[in-house]
Amino acid sequence: MDLPSIIRQRLEQLGYEQRQLAVAAQVTESYISQLLTRKKAPPAPERTDIYGKIEEFLKFRRGELLKLVELLRQQELKRKLADPPAPLFKEVRELVLGKCRPDKQKQVRAIFERQPFGELELLVTQKILDVVKGVAKQELESENWLRLVGKVNGRSFEELRVAILEFLDTDVFNVSAENCTSFLDPLIESWDIDLATFSLEIVLNQRMVPRRLKKFAFVEQPETACKEEPGLKEFLQDASLSGGATDEEIEFLKGLRFKRRHPTALFYYRELQNLRDPLHFRGLVLEGRGAPESPAVPEQAGRSKTPLAP
Repeated sequence: MDLPSIIRQRLEQLGYEQRQLAVAAQVTESYISQLLTRKKAPPAPERTDIYGKIEEFLKFRRGELLKLVELLRQQELKRKLADPPAPLFKEVRELVLGKCRPDKQKQVRAIFERQPFGELELLVTQKILDVVKGVAKQELESENWLRLVGKVNGRSFEELRVAILEFLDTDVFNVSAENCTSFLDPLIESWDIDLATFSLEIVLNQRMVPRRLKKFAFVEQPETACKEEPGLKEFLQDASLSGGATDEEIEFLKGLRFKRRHPTALFYYRELQNLRDPLHFRGLVLEGRGAPESPAVPEQAGRSKTPLAP
């Protein structure tokens, strides 16, 4: 039995209507109707929140519907893989190019047009789609944000939730002109790419997204060596402070970063004791022994009266 049949059967058993299910799932009744009549395919479980709401409302076991949906989507994916990917809709390409920095548009357009859906076009479109999807998924439960975007699109709260759920279920090969109008256009302010390194910078609409700038790098960068703190060096050289420290503990201490102040050797000693104290960690179980005894504080530690902080 498929998903629509199972849901319709449970609605009948419980005496509920599609309208009530739509309210529980926070979507439109039209969307539920299209799902149950198979006019819309069930969305991917990881891209939507409606299955949990439907399971709770219709008293299914948690995860029961998800297993069925995943099986159905695997079968659909096998059918799709037999067909070659189609190029982007013309409107989608034009929107992506229109958001490109003006002094790069001509050069990027020439690259895009050499192939129906070449590497650069795929790369840029995929990253823009990922960024906008990330924002939409993060804000899906924010009624204020949904109403703000809905106002831009002329949609109600429920209508916009449906649009987002469908948008989250799309991919770079199936992004539509409607997706562009509803999300890519209002959320993306501009983008720029360094064609030598393929570093991509995406600027989001400040009115709708608090964190405006997203940067992506696609070339290997040399790892910058971090300068060892003088206090850490002193700590490691003093056996009365660092004696018995394991390699794992030392690596942890080396990973501590400080912008302006430089801690003393005593700070690292105290940090080591904090790391070893089971009371500072939730659910820590020490195998075969009780809590370790704190080692005696070195004489120089006893003279310090000033609390230290990184």
